[in-house]
Amino acid sequence: MDLGPYLLFASLEGLVHAAVLSLIALGLSLVFGVMRVVNVAHGEFFMLGAILAWWVTSLISGNHAIGFLIALIVAPMIAGAIAMFSDWLVLKHLKYDPEATIIATIGILYIIQQSALMTFGPDARPVEQPFHYRMDLYWFGFSAYKFFVIFSAIILLLIVWLVMAKTKFGLILRATQLDSETAQAFGIPIFKVYSLVFGAGAAIAAIAAVLIVPIQQAHYLMGGEPLLLAFIVVIIGGLGSLRGTVAAAVLIGMSDGIVSVFFSPNLAKIIATLLVVLVLLIKPNGLFGISKT
Repeated sequence: MDLGPYLLFASLEGLVHAAVLSLIALGLSLVFGVMRVVNVAHGEFFMLGAILAWWVTSLISGNHAIGFLIALIVAPMIAGAIAMFSDWLVLKHLKYDPEATIIATIGILYIIQQSALMTFGPDARPVEQPFHYRMDLYWFGFSAYKFFVIFSAIILLLIVWLVMAKTKFGLILRATQLDSETAQAFGIPIFKVYSLVFGAGAAIAAIAAVLIVPIQQAHYLMGGEPLLLAFIVVIIGGLGSLRGTVAAAVLIGMSDGIVSVFFSPNLAKIIATLLVVLVLLIKPNGLFGISKT
């Protein structure tokens, strides 16, 4: 049997998974890297992006591409605004204490989840793909939309890197990440920076949800597994390291896609968990982790 086509198909599926996972984990890593906050509610902002994408596209009849593009703008803006409001209402008053913010974000998780359930109901909601075109590869057809997801994730990752590395705002973020007290002493409004970062992390997760929901379906319980995988990615890559996040997302996404096609999704999750244990034993800070000392 020729394994080439099967391996190509599995690799492409893995790339789609890696693209979405890299965006989810990027938001989580960005929040931890700058704020030192472990955002347990991050998966619910992902879920919120998917639910809002369904809601926006259901309001706009006719051209599915227009509805999708509007959702790609509106859903991250709403998710980011809710995150910034949560930061102002809760996290800021806890002075971003690590232990207290974990409990607080668990509370935010349940509030968002139950609000979505009460507002949109328990049913899974499909979102139409903005365009339908399949590319013939060997003996199977592969959706052009999935290539669009991969391409969009790469573009967004490059934008975040450019912002972090080449702009004044990125310099402020890096200064706040390295030493928030010194940054504040030099006049950087760190609480405004924290609020923007928390909102940006949620918005990036929401963008990932809008991209993937035409392939999956929107559901109020869909935030759990992406959150777990995002934690696995940032632990392997190194908490606070954007480069490590992308590298680990590709590793986990590709292995998940290939193992799921040839064996089973459950085995893929077991392998990902074992990778976490192995990395923590060999390099506790992660592959590209930033030392706290």
